[in-house]
Amino acid sequence: MSDSFIKNEPNSPHHAQISSRSSSAQNSEIERDSSDSDDNTKSSNSLSYKERRREAHTQAEQKRRDNIKKGYDSLQELVPTCAQNDTSSGYKLSKATVLQKSIDYVSYLKQQKIKQEEERAAMLKEVKALRILQRNYEHMLQNQQTSNQQMETISDEIKFQVFQSVLNEMFVTFDKLPMNDFDELVNSVCEWLESSFSSQYIKQIAQQSLNNIAASNDNEPMQN
Repeated sequence: MSDSFIKNEPNSPHHAQISSRSSSAQNSEIERDSSDSDDNTKSSNSLSYKERRREAHTQAEQKRRDNIKKGYDSLQELVPTCAQNDTSSGYKLSKATVLQKSIDYVSYLKQQKIKQEEERAAMLKEVKALRILQRNYEHMLQNQQTSNQQMETISDEIKFQVFQSVLNEMFVTFDKLPMNDFDELVNSVCEWLESSFSSQYIKQIAQQSLNNIAASNDNEPMQN
């Protein structure tokens, strides 16, 4: 009766101690499992981050290489010497060759630009000079037209008087030639033509005739 009573007593110190130990063991196991699970999760997350970072780096590197390749291909198409060599030889040029030919071509273009700028400057100066000449000629033409408009018109009568005076003066000299025979006449006429038809002699006769006409016009009385 007493043994049964001790066995079934729920609040005995021994029973409480056993229950406490069992609970502690279970809690420790649960904490251990939770810690292992957390470690696995952290390891998995760390591995996934490294993989993503490695993948992103690989993609960035591939993109960079593709861009470099496209740049060299574009240079090879744009630079005439690269395109000619690539077509004629049948093999692909090295990157160093493409860069060197590109540098040479850029230097050539720079020289051409300087040459064209110098030619353009020279042409601008020439155009400026031609415009100045044009303005001068236009000014001269305008002055000449104004001068012609201001000049008095010479009548046909005055023109005939000048012509008549020249002929009369020349006839006077011609009438003085010796004409004893034909040979003498021919020689005299040749000498007379050389002396009388010189520009200086005709100019003197014309000037004298104009002076005489001007003097006669000044002496004429004015008509009312």
